[in-house]
Amino acid sequence: MASTTSTSKGKAIFRVVSGNFLEMFDFMVYGFYATAIAKTFFPSDSAFASLMLSLATFGAGFLMRPLGAIFLGAYIDRHGRRKGLIITLAMMAMGTLLIACVPGYATLGVIAPLLVLLGRLLQGFSAGVELGGVSVYLAEISTPGRKGFFVSWQSASQQAAVVFAGLLGVGLNHWLSPEQMGEWGWRVPFLIGCLIVPAIFIIRRSLEESPEFEARTHRPTLREVVRSIGQNFGLVIGGMALVVMTTVTFYLITAYTPTFGKNELNLTDLESLLVTVCVGVSNFIWLPIMGSFSDRIGRKPLLIAATVLAIATAYPAL
Repeated sequence: MASTTSTSKGKAIFRVVSGNFLEMFDFMVYGFYATAIAKTFFPSDSAFASLMLSLATFGAGFLMRPLGAIFLGAYIDRHGRRKGLIITLAMMAMGTLLIACVPGYATLGVIAPLLVLLGRLLQGFSAGVELGGVSVYLAEISTPGRKGFFVSWQSASQQAAVVFAGLLGVGLNHWLSPEQMGEWGWRVPFLIGCLIVPAIFIIRRSLEESPEFEARTHRPTLREVVRSIGQNFGLVIGGMALVVMTTVTFYLITAYTPTFGKNELNLTDLESLLVTVCVGVSNFIWLPIMGSFSDRIGRKPLLIAATVLAIATAYPAL
């Protein structure tokens, strides 16, 4: 695969980011329809309390990411990126199917929100290595000197998911009444996500291992991975700190925008979703450009500039 052409590398990028697209699509639709999910699974006399429980369940998935990163990350380091990313796809599908099909609180009582929580935990656990595993694979197949550009497609695939989820939401809001959306319409995107899984599974099965992984003679065990984290704990924390700002900002301006726009800015569902679609399109265009730019000037200047801009625009964005 050392002589892989740009076309075949493009195909490899598509194959590996396809699952990442679905992972982020599932995250987005939960955020988009948090209010409807709150009413279905977390009924309360207080709409605010109900929404907070829904968003807390959404956030619970993020708590599983470090565990997924450690355990599944160790798996892909030992058994290969391809096998590990197929497993994450299966786990992601199970979590999505749970959320899509579980009857509401009125039918199952407290069991219903617990099953939704389980679905979110499965999604979060799989996401723990999906995002990192895809990034590692892209870095390993990248052309020398173009690592930033290649890895940027991991994030770009997330923006494609934002746009797809947003446009799907625009269509549903056009075809269905607010009552229908609240009762069952919000489940449609999750079901569509489930229907996409078989196609992505076929795509991922055709993924080849990266030459860098195949060239390795030592495959670390879980114990060795955990020991390595302990020995480099400061570096790990530093790396996590670098992505905190980006991650928080990303979910605020995408997953939370429809809920914030509707509840705080008095926008219609359609207006809020269109804003999110525009954000996703803009991000999709700029990410590969800035990834390529980072190959020219380095990562540090861009990270500093992005942080400054995020701080400067945080208040106006609200």
